[in-house]
Amino acid sequence: MEDRITSSEYTESRMQGSYPNREASSSGVAWGAVIGGAFVAAALSLILLALGAGLGLSAVSPWSNVGVSASAAGTAAIIWLIVIEVIASALGGYLTGRLRTKWTLIHTDEVYFRDTANGFLAWAVAVVISVTFLASAGAVMVGDVAQVRSQAVTAAPVVDPNVYFVDMLFRSDRVPSERDFATQAEASRIFANAVRQDQYSAADQNYLAQLVSARTGLTQAEAQQRVSDVIAQARQSADAARKVTAHLLLWFFLALLMGAFSASYAATIGGRQRDHVKAV
Repeated sequence: MEDRITSSEYTESRMQGSYPNREASSSGVAWGAVIGGAFVAAALSLILLALGAGLGLSAVSPWSNVGVSASAAGTAAIIWLIVIEVIASALGGYLTGRLRTKWTLIHTDEVYFRDTANGFLAWAVAVVISVTFLASAGAVMVGDVAQVRSQAVTAAPVVDPNVYFVDMLFRSDRVPSERDFATQAEASRIFANAVRQDQYSAADQNYLAQLVSARTGLTQAEAQQRVSDVIAQARQSADAARKVTAHLLLWFFLALLMGAFSASYAATIGGRQRDHVKAV
């Protein structure tokens, strides 16, 4: 005859501590619900990202004084990034908490903590999935662009970020008979090294000024002054780009932090609604 435990015997054994609480010793991570919520959050974030990119491209114009300004577009992009993180993470966290199996023999505080932890894990997995997808897509696009450039380049030098400032060095009223790519490439290397260093050598400055003087017809003093001015402009541009990048990264950190909080809190809401569901 099989041993059966009735509800009254089970309650009595629980009160006496003779029946083990298997839920307390089981894993607190419901990976099925976590992965499901993470995929939903990642998919929704990509959908909203595509929507925001489409609206942004339709509002921004490449022509000056047409469409939304660059500052307004940047502010809107930051706000939209925060909205994406909050909405997608909240939905993923809510589904994670709602789909997890109900715990009936664990203290309420422990249930609250586990719901929060599961929502946070869902957010973390969603971030990894989104970054992996975007990195893969970016690598493919960069590879295609590099292949097109390698096929298009003939005798011209490789374009670098300082090419505009190097062109500024050699601006002249003279009509050049032929463009000297070797001199241009050498000047680009010297110029890039000077921009990276706080104090560049006088020999590099003098030699670069000689190249500019021979190409443009300026005197040595005028060429040296042009070299100093252009290097200062290049450093100012690089510093401005650095500040913009740092600003965007700080806002991106804030968006991710808000997404983590939204997913964790939404998981507790889904958990409470799950526990209040009555069996029919």
